[in-house]
Amino acid sequence: MVLGDAVVAEKLVKRFVTKKRTGLLRSYSEVVEALRGVSLNVGAGEVVGLLGPNGAGKTTTIKILSTLLLPDSGYASIYGYDVVREASEVRKLIGIMLTVEKGFYGRLTGRENLVYFGSLYGMERRELERRVDHLLDLVGLKELGGADRLYEEYSLGMKARLALARALLKDPPVLLLDEPTLGLDPPSARKIRSLVREMASKEGKSVLYTSHNMFEVELVCDRVILINKGVIVAEGTPERLKSMLPDVRAIEVYSKQPPGSLAEEVAKLGLEVREQNQVQEGLYVLKILARRPDEVVGDIMKIAVSRGIDIVRMKVEEPTLEDVFIYFTERGVRDREVH
Repeated sequence: MVLGDAVVAEKLVKRFVTKKRTGLLRSYSEVVEALRGVSLNVGAGEVVGLLGPNGAGKTTTIKILSTLLLPDSGYASIYGYDVVREASEVRKLIGIMLTVEKGFYGRLTGRENLVYFGSLYGMERRELERRVDHLLDLVGLKELGGADRLYEEYSLGMKARLALARALLKDPPVLLLDEPTLGLDPPSARKIRSLVREMASKEGKSVLYTSHNMFEVELVCDRVILINKGVIVAEGTPERLKSMLPDVRAIEVYSKQPPGSLAEEVAKLGLEVREQNQVQEGLYVLKILARRPDEVVGDIMKIAVSRGIDIVRMKVEEPTLEDVFIYFTERGVRDREVH
């Protein structure tokens, strides 16, 4: 543990028991390991991205850190307060955003919803009204005319802004944001990203930010933790993670024909192949990861000719965060380098 860490998790384990139906009256229990020894930390004023696909364990981690779930084993704390034994103290220090839509009252305005939740938190009325007015302005709901509009009339983007405002009501030093821009329109997503960066850099707030959006994580986060199937597979700054694949480059092959047969043959060379379904500029795109692309380009061309695939162009690119994620999740490799 680094001195001054706002959020600490050590070897968190969480299992769920689910029922699998095998017939009309028959079923059996199955244990799902949501977290398998997850350890992480978030420093003061740091934005850390917890990046992974659906079902990777991101939301489970957030719920344990926010005292909504008990871990089966392991330890977690917020500024030194144990999330299990000192849950009431932890709740004073965190703002949480689990979903953009749940928990609000449709027949109340945005302002009335925030005042209601602030009252539940025990905030003094005059201070609360000032804080609510400030937050409605901060998240852009005043500008959008949503401050005094009924919640049931809100767009999804407005709901997300109000959810962030609710997480900020107590001005907490720690924010736990679970996919806060999921499904949002670009202006709302951009607003939330900029607010997160601003609150970390100017106010020193610590943020754990879960997402499965590689682009977003690179924009927002100081450091990224890659999680898959309940296990952390790598972590570091986006630049550091990319540098961990020093010899790997992505070769993009643009062809007039579907590259399925080319992909099959290239895979036999021991190269990592990702066939992309989308078509760019009327051409099919095949992405291949290679350690020494200059040595395999000729082989790729020969295979394409033998398979009757007309390659229009090829280009070699630096690995992306997506490439890093796939590389580590496929190997189950973990690197704790964070510098």
